[in-house]
Amino acid sequence: MIDEINLLATADYLGVFVFAISGGLVAIRHNMDLFGILVLSLFPAIGGGTLRDLLLDVPVFWLTDPWAICIAVLGGLAAIVYKSWTQIRLLVWVDALGLALFAMVGTFKAFSLGHGFVTVVMMGTITATAGGLIRDVVCGGPPLLLKEDIYATAALFGSSVAYILLLTKLPISMSLALGFLCVFSIRAVAIKFNLSLPTSEWVRKKLYNKK
Repeated sequence: MIDEINLLATADYLGVFVFAISGGLVAIRHNMDLFGILVLSLFPAIGGGTLRDLLLDVPVFWLTDPWAICIAVLGGLAAIVYKSWTQIRLLVWVDALGLALFAMVGTFKAFSLGHGFVTVVMMGTITATAGGLIRDVVCGGPPLLLKEDIYATAALFGSSVAYILLLTKLPISMSLALGFLCVFSIRAVAIKFNLSLPTSEWVRKKLYNKK
């Protein structure tokens, strides 16, 4: 159990770090100053987990673990140091990694508190997506969560898989690892092949045979 707890803590810290990088990269692309970059790096890094903990009525994780804020700041600084990252599509891949990590962290936290399927999957998805939503809204860009892009869908599916596996006799680490792979694989395929969910306009055309 100690190894599994350490593994989850590591996944949480890694998720905070990579999501902070994604926030920092977005801030750099919007030509924000140092303070703006560091502030924006906090939104995706701790936003989803904060909302999750408030909804679950448990202590907010970064209030009891100051290292989370420190790691988020380091992620923002890393985005500043490696400016070349902004010249490639690394942002979406970093975001995909954070999405998968946080989905599993939120899933297991809700599961460990004894919640059922719906709550567990919702908490996994909120942990993975709410921070990025705040980041995008603050920057005035189109939120990935609310676009037709396959984003929250990946977190929903991966959290569902992880929950089902957690109910079996598989080790916790393996259950979460397989859930992680589901989230990241779905998101990676969507990025690679530019896949998306049907838009409302597409649905209307199909229903009413309009061109």
